[in-house]
Amino acid sequence: MSLTAKECDDCEGLRNVSAIGAWSVSSHKHGGGFGAESLWDGNLNTYWQSDGPQPHLVNIQFMRKTDLYLMRIYFDYRQDESYCPSKISIRAGSTPQDVQELHLLELEEPSGWISVDLRDETTGHALHAHLVQVAILSNHQNGKDTHVR
Repeated sequence: MSLTAKECDDCEGLRNVSAIGAWSVSSHKHGGGFGAESLWDGNLNTYWQSDGPQPHLVNIQFMRKTDLYLMRIYFDYRQDESYCPSKISIRAGSTPQDVQELHLLELEEPSGWISVDLRDETTGHALHAHLVQVAILSNHQNGKDTHVR
């Protein structure tokens, strides 16, 4: 999973800002390295595995409001089957208590990178937020826990 932002106001290029956010998850399977760090370690063989009731949440908190353009999430239905999300909500705000839904995605057996444009649909401006939240609402085959790479 990764988030991108502009390097500077007048730059055209985007940069990965995943490492400057504080990542937290609602739950994770203990032992074996299934925690939040597996979401952005760059290794598609590692993954976060939730351990608890849905929805499963991933929160990325920034020290200051950050202009965000794109979120990329890797899913592998063939490998993860019932652990693979089928419905996710992308939300943003200042705190977990005030997040608002930006996108609701229904995924049909996804395999590979899913890109989510975080810009405002009408103005094209970047999302300016302290917090981005990914909520896993349901999994394929009614699975309970989830894998996100």
